[in-house]
Amino acid sequence: MNPRVISTRRLVPWLGAALLALAIAPLFSQPASAQRLVRVTDGLVQPVGIVTAGDGSDRLFIVEQRGTVAVLSPDRQATRWLDLQGRVRAQGERGLLGLAFHPDFAGNGRVFVHYTDRDGDTVLSELQADPAGERVDPATEVVLFTLDQPYGNHNGGQIAFGPDGHLYLGLGDGGSGGDPLNAGQDLGTPLGALLRFDVDAGGPGELRVPADNPFVGMDDARPEIWAYGLRNPWRFHFDARTGDLWIADVGQNAVEEVNLQPAASPGGENYGWRVVEGDRCFDPPSGCDLDAFVAPVITYTHASGWGRSITGGVVPYGDAAPSLRGRYLFGDFVSGRVFVADGDAQAGISAAELLRAGFGIATFGLDEALDAYLADYGSGVLYRFED
Repeated sequence: MNPRVISTRRLVPWLGAALLALAIAPLFSQPASAQRLVRVTDGLVQPVGIVTAGDGSDRLFIVEQRGTVAVLSPDRQATRWLDLQGRVRAQGERGLLGLAFHPDFAGNGRVFVHYTDRDGDTVLSELQADPAGERVDPATEVVLFTLDQPYGNHNGGQIAFGPDGHLYLGLGDGGSGGDPLNAGQDLGTPLGALLRFDVDAGGPGELRVPADNPFVGMDDARPEIWAYGLRNPWRFHFDARTGDLWIADVGQNAVEEVNLQPAASPGGENYGWRVVEGDRCFDPPSGCDLDAFVAPVITYTHASGWGRSITGGVVPYGDAAPSLRGRYLFGDFVSGRVFVADGDAQAGISAAELLRAGFGIATFGLDEALDAYLADYGSGVLYRFED
């Protein structure tokens, strides 16, 4: 593993010049000591998401790629909560990829999912839970947004509500390799972008574009786009305390990256793909204008030994692992390693290896107490981080 200084190319102004000194470092000034992954449950099927309802029930909802959602009760017994297998094409990077609960789920029972349909295309839809929140009838589904997918990979897929109450959806560049459609730099397509929707202005079953989205009213630009220049954002996360947005983006041939969007951002960031991959030129392979794009705050190369396919994580604040409070956890699906990032925009951000899980890490998540979890994609075991 070779620590390397993070790119000093232009960052958004509100991050400040101090971010220019960011580095991937081997040690923290106050080392994280959480080295235990405590087994919580097993029997899950290709878990790709760990979500809470935010309703005070202390339940965990596990998104399974095949098209199902398992719910774990407070005593961590798993049962089937939602089954969309008849509508989902689960193959490769396709499947049920995202689940989000309305911020007022306890009062309105609104649930949102993102999946790949049987034709291989993107679907964002809304469903209704029963009054007790114990089950969801697939017959209540209302499709809100669809998008043709040109290839079978780079579906991205996470959905989450931000601190602003709007629903965010991360989509990859459409797939193949090297972004042959140049979707990442094309504001005329939602591919390769983070989208932002208002699910409340029109009421249940309606989707609108917030008036303050950065490209509203711009000719030849999709108004849903909040930020763009992404290859395949595999898990983004809103910090529960600061509102900052962490976006992990899977690299092509050489570099994995994490982008950080401050809570005060008005949107509109261009993270550079396919012109850049991480902190270096991709297309063209040299001579690109790195200063034209927002730089990642963390990068690691495939040659470093850290891994080859980043999985974005979470910022825990719970009591199970006090050493991890306020630090960004992330991992790599290929290497099975877990990393932790420390610092802020003023002091600088560094990242180091925390532990070696030894399995394919497809997702992290938080419970209602803001303790951190991860899941083994292959064996279907769920773990919690503890000191």
